[in-house]
Amino acid sequence: MTVEHFSPAGMLQPAPYHHVAVGTGSRHVHVSGQVARLADGTPVAPGDLAGQVAQALRNTAVGLTGAGATFADVLRLTFYVTGWTPDQAGAFMSGVESVAAEIGLPNPMPPASLIGVDALFEADMMVELEATAIVD
Repeated sequence: MTVEHFSPAGMLQPAPYHHVAVGTGSRHVHVSGQVARLADGTPVAPGDLAGQVAQALRNTAVGLTGAGATFADVLRLTFYVTGWTPDQAGAFMSGVESVAAEIGLPNPMPPASLIGVDALFEADMMVELEATAIVD
């Protein structure tokens, strides 16, 4: 395994993600921002945060697989969510949980950040996800 995930004592426990990842591989994998679109561009789950989170994670899994990586190799996830408010956390986590087993997303997740933004590049997009992984 090229990535070790952990949450040291003294950091918030429990959390839905690990706080630290240490990578020792030689190939860096960067998956660009993935949104709730199918390969042909068809929008998925308009207006549904949970559905869009799930699809962005599915698309990220496809990108990782294409590079010979999995979520176990991920050092960091960065989610950008439009109009974020803390009361959306339930819908957000519902989207994560709905596809975790399908895509091999560990629990807790790799280190992750969620950044609220005003807008993404198309009006119907509610979430965009970037991933960084490392493999041998």
